[in-house]
Formats: sequence, structure tokens, C-alpha cells
Amino acid sequence: MNNTFKKGIYTFALLGVALLSVQCKSDKKKAVEDVVVTEPTPVVTISKKPFGMTSDSIAVDQYTLKNEKGMEVSIITFGGIITHWTAPDKDNNYKDIVLGYETLAPYETNPTFFGALIGRYGNRIAKGKFSLNGEEYTLATNDGPNHLHGGKKGFDKVVWTASETQTDSTASLVLTYLSKDMEEGYPGNLDTKVFYTLNNNNELEVAYEATTDKPTIVNLTQHSYFNLTGDESQTILDHELMIDADQLVPVDETLIPTGELTDVAGTPFDFRTAKPIGQDINAEDTQLKRGLGYDHCWVLNNQDEGMRLAASAYEKTSGRVLEVYTDEPGIQLYTGNFLDGTLPAKNGGTYGHRTGFCLETEHYPDSPNQPEFPSVTLNPGETYNTTTIFKFTTK
Repeated sequence: MNNTFKKGIYTFALLGVALLSVQCKSDKKKAVEDVVVTEPTPVVTISKKPFGMTSDSIAVDQYTLKNEKGMEVSIITFGGIITHWTAPDKDNNYKDIVLGYETLAPYETNPTFFGALIGRYGNRIAKGKFSLNGEEYTLATNDGPNHLHGGKKGFDKVVWTASETQTDSTASLVLTYLSKDMEEGYPGNLDTKVFYTLNNNNELEVAYEATTDKPTIVNLTQHSYFNLTGDESQTILDHELMIDADQLVPVDETLIPTGELTDVAGTPFDFRTAKPIGQDINAEDTQLKRGLGYDHCWVLNNQDEGMRLAASAYEKTSGRVLEVYTDEPGIQLYTGNFLDGTLPAKNGGTYGHRTGFCLETEHYPDSPNQPEFPSVTLNPGETYNTTTIFKFTTK
């Protein structure tokens, strides 16, 4: 074999290797391109369906947020109400753990405020009056002599405008409502947004924003009733509750704050170490008699820390744990004292006495009339911001 022939074979072999190398690189590049252009399916989804028409012929929609673990939170545009909320038990069985109704009509009256957004002012204002910058304002009275949860037509009884947002790991329902100047007696046009955001850690974040064109007062909250058994016929008295608060806001006979802040130590209101809700609920105590049980605001600890754990509840049969985180100074525990078996339950029957409890994060009741309490005043150019997170786990 002569040298010329050998050189030819060698050159041909090199050319073959080069072509193979180019082809491999091309295949690798194509594979990389294929990976890059593939968009992942969102792991938290949001869906929409009609929920009926109001008595004023306004259409109401229901949005459902669902994460990859299976938690679902359904919210309607009427009142921003959470109608259904499924959470897993220790065996990963999902059940609805909030009270509410299956249809729209009972939500239009909803005397118990099941699942609703509350505004402009959550909780009570004495005699429906407050003064701001030297001017007195008169609000609707809908709780005996007092104003409660925004009045006769508060944020719980209006239709909100809805939009959706999604990321790779969350889905949000954004609700907006413009409360006009002097609506229910409140000054200023209040532009309000509420963001319901679900993630894959079984956390629902509720974030509130508001701006105004006149000085006004704002105190927004969420009024879901929880029953962690997932069985609406069971009471919540065996739920073990912790509230991180050394003090309470005591109330008078009409549930208006006396102006004091009292220590919970040695009283039925001491939940600093978890105990069953029913352990002391029937104790001989003036405050319990006035609320017919727990219907009080606790002064949360560590207020300068912003977002922190405020309360937790544990139901041992199911193993469900609810943790509530907030940047608010107070939390209202209400133990369903006025549920009396007359309201229809979702799965048949009715809601009996103390079959649900609320943990309403908020500023203190009657703050506009209590100068020593944290301020609830919002001025033009300022933005009201507050956030609460409801987190579910099991043990």
C-alpha cells in the first residue's frame, strides 16, 4: 500500500469523524432547544364558573384556586366570600373545613358573615359614630346601638370585580371595589384591592390594599368560620387553640371596648399555651357572659415584628393544624355563639351552636373612638397594606 493511498484513507477517516462530531453537536443543540421551549404547566390553577344572579340581577362568579397537593379554595365575587376550602387530614383525605352555603341567595342576607370580606371597618364602632379631624361622622347601626362590620351593606354584600394572575408556583384571585364617598357613612372614595393567593405549601395569603381621596378609617378582615373536623355537625369545642397574646381588649355589655387592655394570665382568655376551646368557655366570667362565649379581640405579642404567628388550632381526630400569620396588632376569636340551628348547612341539616370558629386579624374594635389604640386613619397619598396567611399542616 503506497503512501498516497494511506494518506487518502486517513483523510477520509478524519472527515468522517468531523462530520459525526458536527451531527452530535447539532443533535445536542436541538435537544437543548427542545427543553428550553417547553413551558411547564402551572402547578396552581384557577378556574371560573357562574354562581348565580343577585336579587339586583348582577351576575356572580365563583373562582377556585387549586394546588398540586389537592387543596382547593373557592371564592365568589359577591362579598369576596370563601364558600369552600378543602384541606387534608393526617391520612391525606380532603374535606371542606369552612361553613357556608351551596347557593347565592342565603349569602345575600348572611347575618353570620360566613366566609366574607369585611369592610370598611371590621368589628364594632360605638353608637355608629366617630370623629376625624374635628368632624363627626354617623354610620349605619346594625348591631343594637352600634355599627358592625361595615354596616347594613358592607363589603360582604357588594359584587367585586375579579381578575386572575398566575406564576409557576402560585395562583391569585384579585378583587377590586370602589367604595364611594359617604357609602354607609364613611368619608372618601376608597379604592380597595384584595389578593387571594394559594401556593403549594397549603398556604392561602390574603393581602389587602386601599387608597383614599379624603381622610377616612379602614380596618379590613376575613370572616371564615373553620371546623377542622370536616364534619359540620360537630362542635369546635375540642379544637386545641393557641393565641400568642398576653393581653385582651375587654368589652362592655354591648361588646364595645372599655378602653382598657387587661392581662389574660389566670383568666379563661389565656391561650398562650394551647388548650381546648371548650375548656373554660362556660366559666363564671363577666367577659364570657357578655360575649355568650368567646367574642373578643386579643392584643397580639411582638407587634413590631410585622408578620408572625398569631394563632394556631389543632383538631386531634383529623390531625389538621391551622396556623394564622399576620402583621395586624389584634385577632378576634369568635366561637359561633349565635349559631342556633336555624341556618342551612352545605350537606343537609343546619349549623348548630358552636360548630365553627373565626380568627379575624384586625385592629382593635372601636379604635376611632379610642385614642390609645393603634390608629386606623388613612389619609390621601397613603396606602393601606396588611397581610394574613392561613397555613394548613397535619400532625
